[in-house]
Amino acid sequence: MGQRLSGGRSCLDVPGRLLPQPPPSPPPVRRKLALLFAMLCIWLYMFLYSCAGSCAAAPGLLLLGSGSRAAHAPPALAPGPDGTAPRLPLQAAPVTPLAAGKEPAEGAASQEEQSPETPDSPSSISSFFSGSGSKQLPQAIIIGVKKGGTRALLEFLRVHPDVRAVGAEPHFFDRSYDKGLAWYRDLMPRTLEGQITMEKTPSYFVTREAPARISAMSKDTKLIVVVRDPVTRAISDYTQTLSKRPDIPTFESLTFRNRTTGLIDTSWSAVQIGIYAKHLEHWLRHFPIGQMLFVSGERLIRDPAGELGRVQDFLGLKRVITDKHFYFNKTKGFPCLKKAEGSSKPHCLGKTKGRTHPEIDRDVVRKLREFYRPFNLKFYQMTGRDFGW
Repeated sequence: MGQRLSGGRSCLDVPGRLLPQPPPSPPPVRRKLALLFAMLCIWLYMFLYSCAGSCAAAPGLLLLGSGSRAAHAPPALAPGPDGTAPRLPLQAAPVTPLAAGKEPAEGAASQEEQSPETPDSPSSISSFFSGSGSKQLPQAIIIGVKKGGTRALLEFLRVHPDVRAVGAEPHFFDRSYDKGLAWYRDLMPRTLEGQITMEKTPSYFVTREAPARISAMSKDTKLIVVVRDPVTRAISDYTQTLSKRPDIPTFESLTFRNRTTGLIDTSWSAVQIGIYAKHLEHWLRHFPIGQMLFVSGERLIRDPAGELGRVQDFLGLKRVITDKHFYFNKTKGFPCLKKAEGSSKPHCLGKTKGRTHPEIDRDVVRKLREFYRPFNLKFYQMTGRDFGW
């Protein structure tokens, strides 16, 4: 204890500055900033990971809306005996040769329906949320009619934050029913509570098996039919086919079985689809008329917001889509969206929509109107609405 170092100092006399000192504590502000930066990095990583993982999800601007209707739970499906996903039986329809320039009406679908326009790319908000929610079987389906305005109606509806819809036409209830409901459900976009799932396939309306099949999926499914003056619709149908097959016979020659007697050829799909009353009878055997909404294709052009108001009411949705969403494109001759779903830019349907119709003999048009008149009157009685054709 009494020994001293060579410098004449005791080991207890070593100055404090030679001993290791603890580091000074960082100011509280620096600690908070460091924590905030770490949390920001973690959030950014999760955001980028979610975007990368949701590229395959259906496009659409998915916002957290105030939804006035909860998504329906899909019906339970019993697995098969081998543990595989359940499948529903389907008897393949026989393939029959077609007459030149004519197509079958039942279940017929155009090339345009098989390859519909590609919807707009999803926004970053949509990509972030599209991995959320769950896939449901559709609670509402646009079932027809071809060349009536179904694509326009679907694109307009997709602006609504509580509507999630498949862009392409699934053709499940007319072509792919044998693949089963599990396959069909997997095509649907993910939805959150309060959102509804929709799809549109216009050929369902003229497919005899479709009403029973949709009813078997859910008797509560809401059905939307976009109808149009059957004469104008037939000419539009022919114009679409003509754009792909310029060598087909004239509209006049396809319209009649016998031009001399004026007998209309109802086997031609362009004529057959417009007999709305006949097709509606099949649907009313499985669904009450109150579960179906009939949209006027003509009014959808003249007053899109008014017709969309009826559709939103029918679906139990808040009226979000109004006049402010539309402007009239004089070149195309129909309304376009000021801001498309998932985009900040104006959006009109593609060049396959709004084609210029060929000149049709007035006598042919007159005879077609006479042919459709009794069917139109019956359709007005069945639906309780006079469309004025």
